[in-house]
Amino acid sequence: MSQSPMTWEGQWNARVFINQNAKDCLLPMGITSENVAKQYNITREDQDSLAVQSHTKALEAIKTNRFKDEIVPIQITRQQDGEIKIHVIDKDEGPRPNTSMETLAKLKPAFAADGTTTAGNCSQVSDGAAVVILTTRKRAQELNLPILGSIRSFAVVGVPPSVMGIGPAFAIPKALKLCNLTTEDIDVYEINEAFASQACMCVKHLKLDWEKVNPNGGAIALGHPLGCTGARQLATLLYELRRRGQRYGVVSMCIGSGMGAAGIFEAEDISTASL
Repeated sequence: MSQSPMTWEGQWNARVFINQNAKDCLLPMGITSENVAKQYNITREDQDSLAVQSHTKALEAIKTNRFKDEIVPIQITRQQDGEIKIHVIDKDEGPRPNTSMETLAKLKPAFAADGTTTAGNCSQVSDGAAVVILTTRKRAQELNLPILGSIRSFAVVGVPPSVMGIGPAFAIPKALKLCNLTTEDIDVYEINEAFASQACMCVKHLKLDWEKVNPNGGAIALGHPLGCTGARQLATLLYELRRRGQRYGVVSMCIGSGMGAAGIFEAEDISTASL
């Protein structure tokens, strides 16, 4: 994300502004977060509380080595104190141990003067990469690859661009229906925390048990490298299901321009699979 071309200074095609539906998609993401908070009565306290929990859970997961199986350590060299030193990056740098309701309350709104979205209750700008191998069971067995789980369904929905963050609240039920499951059948939910406002809305709308949602923290603590987060969520989900000896999980996120996506996954039976 630190190398993302977000400072692009080109010009939009004029036709975007002629078509109102297309123009609506240009609304800054931070403003859509404020819209969600206002429209669905998500308070600043709700958002800051979620942020605190995200950091707390992530720090506990790091402390207890819960991310160890899904992280590939990277070795880098850098000039330090006149010497070339080797550093190994094997854990996320985003989670902050000093995050509290008191520290978050001191932050000013980031997108609107009277807003509730701050730098502390939305996803961090972080660098990261993740990979998932998706194949058939037969091919995985031929290559002697460990099978962590199977995809049972996938759904995409459209929502108003002005509140794009609510996407998971409608994508998840659609994905569940495709495989004849209910929210109660799901053991773990990985719902991306693009903004605390939209994550809160989705959990409340679906009446989910917070204990099942992002048990190892989410994007507010871990960051949200675009193009990486979905694969990262899936890796975290499958390993968490394996640790718990549980069966079903959901990965879901909102999508800029007004969409939501969700996938239902089933963990491989731990009694018949091995890493």
